Amino acid sequence: MNKFVYKYWCFPRSGNTTDGNGNKEFNGFGKTKVDDVINGVLGIIAAAVTIVVVAIPEGLPLAVTLTLAYSMKRMMADQAMVRRLSACETMGSATTICTDKTANVLELLRQGVGLNTTGSVYRSCASGFEFYGSPTEKAILSWAVLELNMDIEKVKGNCSVLHVEAFNSEKKRSGISMKKVEDDTVHAHWKGAAEMVLKMCSHYYDLEGNVNSLNDFNRMKFERIIQGMAASSLRCIAFAHTQVLKAGHVNPNGQQKIQDNGLTLLGLIGLKDPCRPGVKTAVEDCQYAGVNVKMITGDNVFTARAIATECGILKMTEEIDNGSVVEGVEFRNYTEEERMEKVDKICVMARSSPSDKLLMVQCLKKKGHVVAVTGDGTNDAPALKEADIGLSMGIQGTEVEQRDDFERRDG
Repeated sequence: MNKFVYKYWCFPRSGNTTDGNGNKEFNGFGKTKVDDVINGVLGIIAAAVTIVVVAIPEGLPLAVTLTLAYSMKRMMADQAMVRRLSACETMGSATTICTDKTANVLELLRQGVGLNTTGSVYRSCASGFEFYGSPTEKAILSWAVLELNMDIEKVKGNCSVLHVEAFNSEKKRSGISMKKVEDDTVHAHWKGAAEMVLKMCSHYYDLEGNVNSLNDFNRMKFERIIQGMAASSLRCIAFAHTQVLKAGHVNPNGQQKIQDNGLTLLGLIGLKDPCRPGVKTAVEDCQYAGVNVKMITGDNVFTARAIATECGILKMTEEIDNGSVVEGVEFRNYTEEERMEKVDKICVMARSSPSDKLLMVQCLKKKGHVVAVTGDGTNDAPALKEADIGLSMGIQGTEVEQRDDFERRDG
């Protein structure tokens, strides 16, 4: 130790010094810059710490823990909360990232048209109207209030809600039954994925407001419109309604059911999900580092492919039938051998359910991948738990908080 101190501190004070190869290490204090002195001191400290760690290996776990804790503190400044310290180290070894579309790839600013059933509107004295609910609901409400000048309070006062069927991730729809105050008639209203709602309809309104039969020819026209909007990376949502004799009936499970057939199509809307700034660059950086990025979404295959191409997950030259884009039901129906063979090639999985996302993670882990999963809803909890690293994007709820490793506070 004395030789170490002499070499790095005392010996340079004697004047010009050279190393074993004859190269000058020190030119005297008169010619030495302050930066050189500081770097020399830091080198001494680093060498001393290295010697201590090597000589006393019991201190290595403490040093690693302190390093991870410091990283955790730095990440908190970026609104990223770490729940499990070891996940910081695991994240650096990730080979595959499974991300959903909403809140992770896309900026939650949607524009569209329609009428909302579950969002809320409040008038603020300072900034006009404030909209609450999911991004989809806020987009629809803002269009109704700001573009159509609808009085939401008046609309709500003219009818009373009898029953609400919340959005179902498998059926891709939500609905309500409501009674009009003026004539006591009961109506069922549905909104959801356009192709799903279209299957429930037998009639549609034309531009003049007349009700027409939805025959095969007209149905095909609407399907082409839906595909065209999806190919332009628009989320296509349909609205439909019908007047019913009763508010609903009770199914075998004792739950009230809203009529969901023989509906009249009110219209279609397209919601634009702009890609988050920096997402394409982040995807390119991951791919350059050898990390595969897969997008798993509930949207239809045309929308999913358009958005994945826009974000750089898919290349413009890739065809939809080469195995890089699949639907959840297709992936689910593969045999175990087929899934293991094709899972590496899949870049986008559309119309997927939470169980499909979980199945994807399980297959990737069996293939030896270190899998990171991002989620923005409680239905992502199983996949977050199964993954090597789970990242929740501003999710609320105890179920997810018990299963993720990172949480992005600002969504």
